[in-house]
Amino acid sequence: MHDPAQVPVPAAGRRVQVGLVGVDALTEDEVVRRVEAELEAGRGGRIITPNIDICRAAAKDPALRELVCTAELVVTDGMPLVWAARLLGTPVPERVTGADLIWSLSKLAARRGWPVYLLGGPPGVGRKAADELTSCHPRLKVCGVQAPPYDFDATPEGSARVRRKVVAARPRLVFVGLGFPRQDRLIADLREELPEAWFVGCGAAIAFAAGTVSRAPGWMRRTGLEWAFRLVCEPGRLARRYLVDDLPFAVRLLATCLAGRVRR
Repeated sequence: MHDPAQVPVPAAGRRVQVGLVGVDALTEDEVVRRVEAELEAGRGGRIITPNIDICRAAAKDPALRELVCTAELVVTDGMPLVWAARLLGTPVPERVTGADLIWSLSKLAARRGWPVYLLGGPPGVGRKAADELTSCHPRLKVCGVQAPPYDFDATPEGSARVRRKVVAARPRLVFVGLGFPRQDRLIADLREELPEAWFVGCGAAIAFAAGTVSRAPGWMRRTGLEWAFRLVCEPGRLARRYLVDDLPFAVRLLATCLAGRVRR
C-alpha cells in the first residue's frame, strides 16, 4: 500500500450500478485515504462491503437496499460483483473486502493514533484479533472488544447495552462483525451517537484476523473461488446459503448484465 501522506485524497467516487446496488469504483488504497481525510475533518461514515448474499437480500427488501445504498462508501467484497461491473462496461478497479480493510484501516489508525473497537465474533475471538492486529501494528490502540450474545438485539434493552459500551469507549474506527443486516442496522444506530467515527460492517473479518477461521489462499481470492474454500471449511453452515440461494442469484445477475451489454 502506498503511503497515504504522499498520495492525493481521491475525489468522490464514481458509483457504479450493479443490479439494484450502487458500488463505489475505488481501490483499497483509495478507501483508506478517503477514511483518513474524513476522520481528519471530523466527519464519520459507514462502509458496507456487499457480496452476492447482501445483494440478494437487498434485491428482495427495499429497506435493506436503502441501508446499503445510503452508506458513505459501498465497495465490492464479492468477485461476482466485480465481474458484473465489467460485463456492464463500467468496471470497478478491484475487490475490496472487510477482511482486508480490518488490516489496512488498523494500520492507518496505528499511524494516526486513532482508537479502534472490535465488535462481534464468539467470546474470546475479538480479544485474539486485537492481539494479532497489535502484534502487527504495535502502536494500535484497541479501546474496546465486545462479543454480544447472539440474541442481543431481540430487545431494545439488549441492543442499548451493546451500544452504550461502544459509545463509552469513544473509538474513531469500529469494526462490526455480526453479519448482514444485523451489523449494519446496529451501525446505523451507532452513527447517531458517534457521528465522528467510521464504521465497517466486516462480517467474518474479526475471526479471520484472529486466525480462528481460515481464509482462502490468495489465488482463490483473486479468481473468485474464496466461497468454495469457505464451503469446504463450513459445509453445514454455508451449503444452503451458497449453493441454493447465492449461486442462482449470481448466475442471474451476470446473465442480466451480459444481456444488457449486448443490447447496448
